[in-house]
Amino acid sequence: MSKTDNTTGPTRGQKTDPAVLARAVSRAKWRILPFLILMYMLAYLDRVNIGFAKQSYQATTGVTEAAFAFGAGVFFLTYALFELPSNLMLHRVGARKWLARIMVTWGLISALMMFAYNDMTFSLIRVVLGAAEAGLFPGAIMYLTLWFPRAARGKILAIFYFGSPLALIFGGPISGMFLDLDGLFGLHGWQLMFLIEGGITVLVGIWAYFYLTDSPQEAKWMPADERQALATTLAAEQAEKARTGEVKFGKAIRNPRLFYFAAIYFLIQITGLGVAFYLPTQVAALLGVKVGLLVGFVSAIPWIGALIAGFFYPDWAVRSGRRHICFLFSLAAIGLGLIASAHASPALAIVSLCFVTMGIMTAQPIFWTFPTQYLGGAAAAGGFAVINSLGALGGFVAPNVRAMAVSWSGFEQYGIYAIASAAFLAFILVLFITKVGGKQLQNTVSTTAVRT
Repeated sequence: MSKTDNTTGPTRGQKTDPAVLARAVSRAKWRILPFLILMYMLAYLDRVNIGFAKQSYQATTGVTEAAFAFGAGVFFLTYALFELPSNLMLHRVGARKWLARIMVTWGLISALMMFAYNDMTFSLIRVVLGAAEAGLFPGAIMYLTLWFPRAARGKILAIFYFGSPLALIFGGPISGMFLDLDGLFGLHGWQLMFLIEGGITVLVGIWAYFYLTDSPQEAKWMPADERQALATTLAAEQAEKARTGEVKFGKAIRNPRLFYFAAIYFLIQITGLGVAFYLPTQVAALLGVKVGLLVGFVSAIPWIGALIAGFFYPDWAVRSGRRHICFLFSLAAIGLGLIASAHASPALAIVSLCFVTMGIMTAQPIFWTFPTQYLGGAAAAGGFAVINSLGALGGFVAPNVRAMAVSWSGFEQYGIYAIASAAFLAFILVLFITKVGGKQLQNTVSTTAVRT
């Protein structure tokens, strides 16, 4: 029996007191979510902090633009390659041990970026870093399905996704501050940034080993009646997935629905990371300054907008009808189009960036409610990894397709249009998301859902 299997313990058909279940969900939310958000913040910051280091890093090391684009993206190739075995291992040994291992390993390798002085070492460390971080995000998504019922999951996933805008709200100014400390202890600012942020990740990984709990049945910090209510509800949902969805990975991977999910997520990642990688340098160009503390603060503005939208929109959208995700993709595409046409107006460009980040960051938690509804057990462990790993290839494609579009056209705007086209294609695909792969997915969640 897997460490993460929550189908044992509660009796099938046993009734659950809604008030007790609501207390259990609330207690788990306040215990688990802040820590997972911290982990995701560090993971997302680790992916995009090279965007803040880009200007000073290239000036110091002489790494070319083409090599930087390749190094920024190659992370996602090994990340995608190792995602599936990593998440299957998490399913086998338990989330607590495996998530802690991931964080400690990637934190150490991230700190080694301070020694990346040329094209080869930069790309090599990024390759190894991708392999080390593989499995964190789908592992966290799977971990949340082991703790939170479907009715509460829309809001829970939305709150979890706060990690990425928070990483850029706080991480931007912090990374900018480190860059401004150039020369401290005889190190370049970008070296300080990689060293300190990597070291913090190692410490949080060690903390995760002692803090996380694999399942509600093992939660000594939760009263017995709440443990029972949560375990009973989750076991009933697991049984429902066995009837209407997939719980065996072999069957899930033969269903085209899984790869349809992955295609949408691939386009989401092209859009989101195509913006995040270049946002600091784009803001610096708009303001006419080098990347530093000021750019960090201004770059945080769009992510604050995303955070506000993410607090309200996904939970409402999931409860009232998930097709509202289409609006978010169109918002991102329109925002990118406005950026490309408003490059001479910093104010309009920042407002447009707010549209982009609000659209793409609120679309992602809504998207994940579809595969979490459909996949359970080993199918969830492997399926979430497949979706995230194939989607992560978007992180490799984004900087390279943007660079190719600029090189081909000679205009920076065409790089932005290339990213906008990914958001538009995601809009098209999501129109048919409930109709692919056989059994019909629900398009709404019952209004009797657990309130969190």
